[in-house]
Amino acid sequence: MEHVPQSPYLRALGEHRTQLHPALRTYFSAIPRGQVGVGEGVFERVGTPRRWLWPVLRMLQRHSVVHAGWDHDVPFTIHNRTIAGKAIGIRTLHLPSGDWTMKDAVSARPRGRVVDQLGEPTTLAVSFDVTVDGDALALRSATVGIRLGRVRIALPRFLAPVVRLRESAEKRAGRQHVSLTVDMPLIGRLYEYEGSFSYALEEDAR
Repeated sequence: MEHVPQSPYLRALGEHRTQLHPALRTYFSAIPRGQVGVGEGVFERVGTPRRWLWPVLRMLQRHSVVHAGWDHDVPFTIHNRTIAGKAIGIRTLHLPSGDWTMKDAVSARPRGRVVDQLGEPTTLAVSFDVTVDGDALALRSATVGIRLGRVRIALPRFLAPVVRLRESAEKRAGRQHVSLTVDMPLIGRLYEYEGSFSYALEEDAR
């Protein structure tokens, strides 16, 4: 039997991983070679209603980081793979204006943290503290960095946005709920999404 490395999320949780809902332990486990995790669902809302932020977010949208707009009831699909010990995620939003894809790669770090590198090429890097909230997975940003060409900038804490993500299992069998918020000191909510989806492992045809 092929050895499957532990996922970055479960490595970060350590012994606390047993507190996760069983469906979430499956979701956040490493995916065996030759398989892909496929999710299908709907975001109740995604983006920000603050139109003055859209021009700034469009720069990140071009690099597959965030969606610059404010939309409701948006269908989306997820494709997750484990490659070289990293959790690779591709999320495609089926927007009225056309499909848009967000890409990220999550790797483990010491002291119960993971680092999420977002975009193609990597444009944003966020380190998260990983905890269990009830039986849900909770992430809270510890540091945020931006990459501008070859220059990498670590934002000071008083300027860095605070990113929170919570993933939980719904009472309906086979469905999960996810919510993400991005808030900045003195400004408030910059970005958010919330929705639910079904998820299963399939043979990877890629």
